[in-house]
Amino acid sequence: MDGIKGRIVSKADFLKQGDYAKEEYEGLIVCADSKKGLYNLGIQLDEDRILVVGESRDTDVHEKINQLAPKIREIQNQYILDDRI
Repeated sequence: MDGIKGRIVSKADFLKQGDYAKEEYEGLIVCADSKKGLYNLGIQLDEDRILVVGESRDTDVHEKINQLAPKIREIQNQYILDDRI
């Protein structure tokens, strides 16, 4: 997902970039893109919105997941509050 880190995209758009997706932790979606050899990482904000938080090679995807996992709820809450303001 070149150049869209930090942007909110539809869940359909996020998932169509990859061959398969997995919810590693509740709210953290990891989608494999075999054409680029990368994993796209996103935080699910609601049923249809994903915040793109980055991409990773398979060699360091688990490290990135472990870094993001404790921040999922905090990130979701930040965007929910921003939407209400």
